[in-house]
Formats: sequence, structure tokens, C-alpha cells
Amino acid sequence: MRWVLRSKIHRATVTETRLDYEGSITIDEELLERSGIWVGEKVTVADVNNGNRFETYTLPGKRGSGIIAINGAAAHLCDEGDKVIIMAYELVDEPIHAKVLLVDSENGVARELVY
Repeated sequence: MRWVLRSKIHRATVTETRLDYEGSITIDEELLERSGIWVGEKVTVADVNNGNRFETYTLPGKRGSGIIAINGAAAHLCDEGDKVIIMAYELVDEPIHAKVLLVDSENGVARELVY
């Protein structure tokens, strides 16, 4: 069995950082659904601006809001306006195709790809 990329939200813009929060990353519910990432799922977040990488879990944000909020301790690792890549993986014994959302500057879906 191998860990493979299942879903990715590519170059989303961080809209908020909230240090005084119980933790996680809040993602627009529409982006979660379209990418196939579940609420509560563990994700890896890579900050394109500074190279920081961390793991957390997802929470749903208001549908259509474009919210990408870095919460809790991870808020020290990103700044508002940073570009991030949000990745979810799956442990499988056969190859799968990853669903990838390319987003615009307001975190709307610009394109959907399958790897």
C-alpha cells in the first residue's frame, strides 16, 4: 500500500490567520466539496511564500465566501495573502487519479484537473 495524492487545492490565498482558535484550517465549503476533501480530514498545507509545511484538519467555511483561514498554532506559519497548496492523501494498493482545483485570487475555482 502507498500514500498517494487524492485531492489538491492549488495556490489558494490565505484570507485570515486566527491564532486564538482551537486549531485547523477553515476552507470554503464549496472548495471542500469540489475537491473531494472531507470536513475533519487531515491535510498537508504548504505555504508557497515562505516554504512552511504543516498538517492539520479541515473545517467548513461559508459556501462561496472564498475563506481560507489558518487557525490556532499554525497561524504563526502563514500570513494573510500568502498562497498555499492544500493536499489530501489516501492509502491505496492501486493507482488513483487525483482531483486538483486551480483557484483564482479570490479562491474561486478557475480550473479542475485530474492527475
